Amino acid sequence: MKVVKKILKGDGAKAVISLLAAGYIWLVYRTSRWQVINGEAPHSLMTEGKPFILAFWHGRLLMMPISVQRKTPVHVMISHHGDGEIIARTIKHWGQESIRGSATKGAAAAIKQMLKVLKKGEVAVITPDGPRGPRMRAQEGVVRLAAMSGLPVYPVSFSTTRGKVLGSWDRFFLAAPFSRGVVIWGDGIEVPKRDEDGAFQQARDAIENSLNDITHAADTACGRETVVPEPRDKPVKPHKKVAEL
Repeated sequence: MKVVKKILKGDGAKAVISLLAAGYIWLVYRTSRWQVINGEAPHSLMTEGKPFILAFWHGRLLMMPISVQRKTPVHVMISHHGDGEIIARTIKHWGQESIRGSATKGAAAAIKQMLKVLKKGEVAVITPDGPRGPRMRAQEGVVRLAAMSGLPVYPVSFSTTRGKVLGSWDRFFLAAPFSRGVVIWGDGIEVPKRDEDGAFQQARDAIENSLNDITHAADTACGRETVVPEPRDKPVKPHKKVAEL
């Protein structure tokens, strides 16, 4: 077992796994029928080459690459964890870049890099509940990024008629090929530059509520039972064998 774990941690294994993962995303995308709901505003921004912040729950990571238009410059905040390297390589196959860091490690440096990306007119992607949760509860990172950049946050989520919710902390949704899928965008959420009268708390709640609403709507549209958010005060513990973003 130790030998297997050592092999899987090797650079060669990560390269193979990321290629297979990228191929699986392509398979699900190409063999499924997709509907996009409320995507006019973010799609217009992408077409015009204008920056914004894209936010989705950690558990809906798999099909994130298809939510943005082809050739749209995208940078995704990904943790320094070993599984994060696989995710970074996977999205690279889709033409998307990564910025390494998370709320628990390298946060300040990652936010600084994300701000540079946004100033260049590109899209910055973040999982508000990553890398360790609580599941489907927005943390302050996305609010800080929006406040400092002055740019809107567009929540997005997806679901498919075929697939499985895994038992990981984030209840990762593994979509299956030959499905009917839906991608739902929330309305843009503006965050003021100053935290006056609880503005940041209100913005965080708005982002969280929007993501939960559209995730529920996507699951309902696909005839699935939706995942329930964890209590916000749930103690965060290290997670094993879970990709962190």
